[in-house]
Amino acid sequence: MNSFHPFNIGNLHRLIATALLIFLGLLAVMVLARAQTRIKDVATVEGARDNQLIGYGIVAGLDGQGDSDKQFTQQTIANLVRRFGLQVQPSDLTNKNVAAVMVTAKIPPFTRQGTKINVIVASMADAKSLQGGILLQTPLVAGDGQVYAVAQGSVFLGGFDAGSGGQGGSTVTKNHTTSGVVTDGAIIENEIPTTVFSKGILEIVLRQGDFTSAVRMANAINDQIGKIAEAVSPTTVQVFVPQEMQSPERQMEFVARIENASFVPDVNARIVINERTGTVVANANIQISKVAVAYGSLTVAVTSTPEVSQPDGYVDNSINIGGPGGPGGAGRASGTGGTGDGSGNAFGRGARGGRGGSASNNNGVQTEVVNRTTTSVQEEKRAIVVLKDMPTVEDVAFALNSMGATPREVMSILQSIKDAGALNAELVLE
Repeated sequence: MNSFHPFNIGNLHRLIATALLIFLGLLAVMVLARAQTRIKDVATVEGARDNQLIGYGIVAGLDGQGDSDKQFTQQTIANLVRRFGLQVQPSDLTNKNVAAVMVTAKIPPFTRQGTKINVIVASMADAKSLQGGILLQTPLVAGDGQVYAVAQGSVFLGGFDAGSGGQGGSTVTKNHTTSGVVTDGAIIENEIPTTVFSKGILEIVLRQGDFTSAVRMANAINDQIGKIAEAVSPTTVQVFVPQEMQSPERQMEFVARIENASFVPDVNARIVINERTGTVVANANIQISKVAVAYGSLTVAVTSTPEVSQPDGYVDNSINIGGPGGPGGAGRASGTGGTGDGSGNAFGRGARGGRGGSASNNNGVQTEVVNRTTTSVQEEKRAIVVLKDMPTVEDVAFALNSMGATPREVMSILQSIKDAGALNAELVLE
């Protein structure tokens, strides 16, 4: 007979709990694995570093866009042609098609003779553009004054300068035209000596010094390679190279193993604020304690509007005043023959009076343009918001976004929270 086993709820709960613990453990391992960083990504090997090179040269073929200088550019040209057996005076040269430039480059470690590297060319004087120019052979020296590379080639600008002084004076310029790059323009002539191992010790230098990161890196090397590492400063970890790894054919293998060891670097809680661009960047370690925040904006607007002031209807206050009458005219006599008694009749008429003069009075009234100024003040009404303990950067970002704050308002809020002692992070203002 088959026996019947009832369903056990307790066993099911224990099974679910065990499965959940296994899942959380695997998730923690995955998160930890993602947080691991290779040593080569955050540190360098002492001695394996770049070296800077610099040189002074001439760019030719500039189609009238070169230097207008009458001193050191002409002297440079005179010195250059003298190497080819030509004796000329600097004052006899015109240099519209050439420009004096500085040439810079970085030579990586372990670079062998014949390797080509890029160089950067920048105008020294008042050349308008290096477009179409050719860098003439220029020796590049290091800090010790020794020549380690020679540069020459076409200058690539990544921009252009066109239409100089066209009709109406219009010009078109894209990017900077007084500096450029000569791709693979320098050839290494001498190798810079590089010493990685010193007395059987390899030093690893962190790019960003930190006590915790240095100790973690040393522990990672000890756990993954062997008990050979020791942190001696916040930036330096010394690795004692085993005797069998000190031979030249095994050194590179040993350095590769050290570089690929992984650990979790530690960084300080930090918030970087760039007020010029309105950028706020925070790392994952910031925390905010419980704090109450109230913010708002006060806007004061002052507007000035030009208006035309038109007076009332025009009033003509002209007054007509009559002129004085003219003098009487001379009498005119008319004689009529009498009947014998000798009687006569005489009469006269005065001239017509002059026309009255005209006088005008408008009291100085005229149309004018005046500015009408209006001032308004507006303040937003917002309630106080309580921010609870936020242990992660995601919580902080979500809380500030929920308040509807703009990036510039976030800057002021973070600064105020820092002053209140509730922000556990370093504020870096740029």
